[in-house]
Amino acid sequence: MKIGIDCRTILNPEKGEAAGVGHYTYQLVRHLLEVDKDNFYVLFFDRGVANRRLSKFEEDNVEIKFFPFVQYRKFLPQSYSNFLASALLAKEKLDVFHSPTADLPSSYSYPSIITIHDLAVYKFPELYSEKERKMLYSNTSSAVKQAEKIITVSQSTKKDIQDIFSVKSENIKLIYHGVDKRFFRQVPSGEIEKVKTRLGIGANYVLFLGTIDSRKNVFRIVESYERLRDKLIELPQASQAEEQSSINHLLSKYQLVLAGKPGNQYDQIFERINDSKYKDDILLPGYIDPEDLDPLFQGAKFFIFPSLYEGFGLPILEAMANGVPVITSNISSMPEIARGHAILVDPFNVSEIAQAMSDLLTDTHLWHDLSKSGRERAKEFSWEDTAKETIKFYYQASERKTSSLVLPSERG
Repeated sequence: MKIGIDCRTILNPEKGEAAGVGHYTYQLVRHLLEVDKDNFYVLFFDRGVANRRLSKFEEDNVEIKFFPFVQYRKFLPQSYSNFLASALLAKEKLDVFHSPTADLPSSYSYPSIITIHDLAVYKFPELYSEKERKMLYSNTSSAVKQAEKIITVSQSTKKDIQDIFSVKSENIKLIYHGVDKRFFRQVPSGEIEKVKTRLGIGANYVLFLGTIDSRKNVFRIVESYERLRDKLIELPQASQAEEQSSINHLLSKYQLVLAGKPGNQYDQIFERINDSKYKDDILLPGYIDPEDLDPLFQGAKFFIFPSLYEGFGLPILEAMANGVPVITSNISSMPEIARGHAILVDPFNVSEIAQAMSDLLTDTHLWHDLSKSGRERAKEFSWEDTAKETIKFYYQASERKTSSLVLPSERG
């Protein structure tokens, strides 16, 4: 087969993408090229990365192409930009074209696959501007109708696709993300301390990693942390006054680290933190470089991720791979990914979140059990398996042939 993949979400090919759709595309393509030497791949990048090193993608069965006139796209009508992209793809006579996002050139009529990671815009439309909503609604609905097949990343998101678009189950393939093998390495304590010092983190902390926005439930994370520090939680294991005092002292030693890029309502979140009496212990280090992720995870007491909605929830597995216990939500895809190896909480219940935080700080047996079992759960997800399942699906999607589509056996 001749397989085309839209790689325009890969903006940092030298280091790889740390998060989001770019991370998925980067890892998928890298592992496809590792496990598949039989098919031929055409990788389509933005012209903006042409001067960066693309050596990681250079193989005998790979050709790298660049979408035309990308630098002028904002000046071109959408229809014309789509026409140019479709013409480039059609010229390649691909057996199947894979867009890792819910977006396809509207006039492209050959077999194609899209990946839908989540449908957050349909679940939380208020978090998007009117312009963003219109664009996402239009692109997603068009791509769903146009695509031969759809890959999705969780059973939860598959159900959302079927509920919203009434797509037949046989046209949707659930293929989980993998976990990068580097997350399983043991980081030397000195490396952890260097990263903590660089980011201004104290001796003890609990960690959130993700976009700093309202969908990630950051407001309630802050409030839960305040309750923890206010010692308003019932601690049944603390039966005596001295023991209660000792535990409360322990809880007060932990900082809250909210790591990630600013997102929706970031200004309000920043103001909320600035108004907190514990603001000096609530840190916002910003975007974390990929090489700092392991030390940051392994230095944390636990990982807190009570998101309101996730298409998959990769940070859950990355924390587990690092041996860090996880608190996450009991809704959306998160129970599916954690599968009994994390503390599940109602993300709308601040008291429940705070109590879970207290439990992990005070119950040594619970901490060790989740650290060990979570690590084993993360081992069940590999990018090699993701790549192999995706190749099988490419063959299914390419079964529809048209007179203008050249079959592999017909090529010289």
